[in-house]
Amino acid sequence: MDTFEDIPIGQSPSPITSGGFDSQTGIYHSLVQLGDGNKIPTTANLDIATFVLSQFPKPDQAEKKVAYIDTATGHRVMYRQLQRSIYSLATGLYHGLGVRKGDVVFVLSRNSTLYPVICLAVFLSGGVLTTANPLNTKSEITKQVLDSGAKLAIVAHDEAHKLVSTNVPTLLTTRPVNGNDLSVEELIECCEQMELPETRLTQSDVAAILYSSGTTGVSKGVLLTHANFISTMTLLKWSTYKTSADKDVFLCFLPMFHIYGLAFFNMGLLTLGATVVLMQRYDFKGMLEAVHTHKVNNIPAVPPIILSLVKYNEGGYDLSSLRRVGSGAAPLSKELVDRFRAKFPWVQLRPGYGLTESCGAATLFLSNEEAKARNAGSGKLLPTFCAKVVDNETGSAMPPYQEGELWLKSPTIMKGYLGNEEATAATIDSDGWLKTGDLCYFDEDGCLYIVDRIKELIKHNGYQVAPAELEAILLSHPQILDAAVIPLEDEEAGEIPMAYVVRATGTQLSEEQVIQFVASQVAPFKKVKKVSFINIIPKSAAGKILRKDLVALSKQQVRSKL
Repeated sequence: MDTFEDIPIGQSPSPITSGGFDSQTGIYHSLVQLGDGNKIPTTANLDIATFVLSQFPKPDQAEKKVAYIDTATGHRVMYRQLQRSIYSLATGLYHGLGVRKGDVVFVLSRNSTLYPVICLAVFLSGGVLTTANPLNTKSEITKQVLDSGAKLAIVAHDEAHKLVSTNVPTLLTTRPVNGNDLSVEELIECCEQMELPETRLTQSDVAAILYSSGTTGVSKGVLLTHANFISTMTLLKWSTYKTSADKDVFLCFLPMFHIYGLAFFNMGLLTLGATVVLMQRYDFKGMLEAVHTHKVNNIPAVPPIILSLVKYNEGGYDLSSLRRVGSGAAPLSKELVDRFRAKFPWVQLRPGYGLTESCGAATLFLSNEEAKARNAGSGKLLPTFCAKVVDNETGSAMPPYQEGELWLKSPTIMKGYLGNEEATAATIDSDGWLKTGDLCYFDEDGCLYIVDRIKELIKHNGYQVAPAELEAILLSHPQILDAAVIPLEDEEAGEIPMAYVVRATGTQLSEEQVIQFVASQVAPFKKVKKVSFINIIPKSAAGKILRKDLVALSKQQVRSKL
């Protein structure tokens, strides 16, 4: 059985290529190692909150170092203040609300400076965190609360009505203007002098239940352990050890309830001593204003944001402070990367790849030179990771440049899906390999290229068509603001590519013009056969296209014409 302990990181057995591919086992290995100063802690009795807090700036620095700046209020939170609030709230959750080891705490709120306090306090008290999108409906919220077995809900005041039918005790995030409901703010204040008993958590204990976005199917509860998060934090610290992250200013508009936001903004950047400028919700002009005002130099982003920056032409904001823009959640097309770099030549664009089930990033470009050399790539395997590219039909491990499903192995890989042994067994094999569901290939240097989601491939006359490829072409049209491609059932071909397109304001682009634009750039079997114009492309909070919503819309449109 192959495990990540079997082979020293960065020292794969021969025969091995320069890109880390072992031709005997079919396994791709990381070409880099953590080094003695960045080893993943092996202490059994260690939780993620204790680990993160241990990385905070020293007390004399923590009093002066800004952790968070709220763009809406201008409120600043120092590291020392943040630390005290986390301990106080954890104590309040334990003594005042009876949270014990293994109790699930449901959190529903927009981004705020209290969000990291709540998350780390839940971990410290022994609780298990489960977070949700504030845009979710009452029925979706109820379903998650019941499925996760939540014993307590911490919610923003304007979201509390969504939990009335759950009968779960509720703690508001902030003091209500009217009423006597207890809040996080009050609990922090009243528990400052109390002590928190030792919770005796272990790294193998579940820390969080994060629900996948369900872009193609039913959302599932992903079980992530303290070890998963500790490994991810160690990798984050390692990947930034050559940069001055403690002096950098990061902008957070990504949702803190998502794995990207949770791992990066609620925990990861705190281990680096960085400053985070926090937006309660994303809006493009607000993002530009934040960069301009706070001299932001780092933006972890997603492809829709990259696209908006490329198409932005109004001016009026000074973006010269920007140094690095990251991208995750979905692959970037070569065309979009080229356009971004042409418009912002002084900014390093660093795409990466990860998923909730891997507790964050699995691949990353560690240098701007590497990223520029592979414009459509998603980076190279991080330390502790190994991968296989598996042919769906034969089950064979594929060499460089051959496509197949990406399988991953690392100490960051999830424990499984909550209460769903069948889905867990279908996703993690007996040797611990996570089947990601993503179609990919590696090049000879070990760089990963994501083609598309396997479940989203369009089966047209025996051919497989990747929606992402057609979307990249559509987005290169000057009169198209956004686009998504889905499969449409067809009696003769099985499925045909259908495009949903958002036209630029004031343009009169026709269906035939869109079809011809794509047809001139692709093989005949990849041609878009139908186009529907729409006001907005539905996307998850992480920026992934919600194809299932568009598929449902297309079926509704077909029925309405019968």
